[in-house]
Amino acid sequence: MTTSEVDTPSLARNRDFTLLWVGQGAAEIGFSASTLAFPLVVLALTGSAAASGLVLAADAVAQAALALPGGALVDRWNRRRVMLACEIAQVLALTSLVAALLLGVAGVAHMAVVAAVLGGCRALFEPAEDAILAAIVPEAQLATAVATNSARSSVGQMAGTALGGVLFGVTRWAPFLLDLVTHVFAFTTLLFVRAPARETTRAPLRHLGREIGEGLRWLWQRREIRMTTGCAVALNFFFAAYYLVVVVLAQRRGIPAGEIGVMAAMLGVGGVVGALLAPWLHRRLTPHVAIAGVFWALAALSPLAVPVDNGYLLGVLFALMALLAPTANTTIITHQLLLTPDELRGRLSGTLNVAIGAAAAAGPALGGLLAQAVTPTTAVLVCAVGMTVAALAVTVNPTLRHYPGRTEREEPTP
Repeated sequence: MTTSEVDTPSLARNRDFTLLWVGQGAAEIGFSASTLAFPLVVLALTGSAAASGLVLAADAVAQAALALPGGALVDRWNRRRVMLACEIAQVLALTSLVAALLLGVAGVAHMAVVAAVLGGCRALFEPAEDAILAAIVPEAQLATAVATNSARSSVGQMAGTALGGVLFGVTRWAPFLLDLVTHVFAFTTLLFVRAPARETTRAPLRHLGREIGEGLRWLWQRREIRMTTGCAVALNFFFAAYYLVVVVLAQRRGIPAGEIGVMAAMLGVGGVVGALLAPWLHRRLTPHVAIAGVFWALAALSPLAVPVDNGYLLGVLFALMALLAPTANTTIITHQLLLTPDELRGRLSGTLNVAIGAAAAAGPALGGLLAQAVTPTTAVLVCAVGMTVAALAVTVNPTLRHYPGRTEREEPTP
């Protein structure tokens, strides 16, 4: 243990990180509850699955469309104020939706607008939070903070989804009221977070495209960032495809819906346990081993779904597959934040959100096509082959083998 580690207070005693973690943990519970409730409300009001898809698409499209400009704006502006403004906007949007549902005047267009506001706010909030995290947490504890946030997300998703289902059974507007209250709480905690002062700019909006381009060029020129982003994209793409294929496989084998629900929940359990293990594993594994290890784990475990016809056992398989992912994510995100100058961290996060979001959307599309074109068993094996090829590529890649490489920022920042 180094002297710096001894002298650095524990992360639990970091007041600003704790406030941010608690507030956003509550907000993620509310977000998961409303995400579950949106399609249920639309179906209840219109009976149209297409309308439900439209509302969810409005959220995703807004987030994707604003990801790159959002990252650039976060690098321009005071990040804490951006986060506070996003919380206020979400509170106002959710208040309008709760009121409309109470009065019985909610329509699909209104819900689509609210969903778009929520998605757009996340496009700004997430890069701001990622960037501010590296400012309020000491470098030696950044990996632990990233892993702790990963655990927060997994717990928030599980708790929020469960609460959303229960509250929707009580009344349609209750999940959205929960989301509203949690964002009010998150806004309040953010008021007390102290972020280091940084220089902000007042450049005209017409320069935003140039700033986005500068950020993309800087990130593309860093082999470490380019390669680890490719790893994150491949990981999300193949697992998203595999997940859908296994769900189809379970349904066609007659596994009860209740067991499939447990199977899906076990993925979250594995994510939480993996996030708790991630700081310990991050300190003991080299970056290359941490990243390659998750690919080989997926490649080795994925074919085991073929002989299994029990939902609970498939859930255990999902939990095992999720265990190492938080360690790889912690390694990737931590080193990317440390390699990137503060004035570019918003654009780093925005770019990653676009790339990973595209992979997460394309993966299920591939899984659906595979499940329709071939038998589910063959589709599982195709996904396993894809994961194996990706694992081999990660293992032999010279940049990843020497990762993180140099951390010096020799080139001038834009």
